[in-house]
Amino acid sequence: MEIAFDDGTHARLPFEFLRVLSPSAEVRGHGPGQEVLQVGKREVDIEALEPVGNYAVQPRFSDGHNTGIYSWDYLHHLAIDQQRLWADYLARLQAAGKSREPAGSGAPADAHGPADARGPAGGAGPAGGEGPADADGMKSTEARRRPA
Repeated sequence: MEIAFDDGTHARLPFEFLRVLSPSAEVRGHGPGQEVLQVGKREVDIEALEPVGNYAVQPRFSDGHNTGIYSWDYLHHLAIDQQRLWADYLARLQAAGKSREPAGSGAPADAHGPADARGPAGGAGPAGGEGPADADGMKSTEARRRPA
């Protein structure tokens, strides 16, 4: 998802990144220590993106997950802290011996891909829609913050 904010922050947030960091209780749990590590999400897509008032969007992911409501503040946090959050996620995957690859994909159970050292795709550029995957193999789409 390519997103721009009123403060000039502009980021590309890959679908996989958004999915594994969903603000939903299914992912975050209901309190500290109840987080659920998301695995096998490398190929996840966003099938729909619905507005929630003027304060958030709610994606429907191709794996059926649709309960995360991403406020503009939360998306801004993800954009600002993308590299750190991605590195933390990869470290948790590795520590758990889990993989980004979907079950049954036949791909090696390596949590890190060739571009993963730099994190999910970052930087600015024109919106690419839900076209080809970016350099990390993560697809993206465009969202713009709505005026308050």
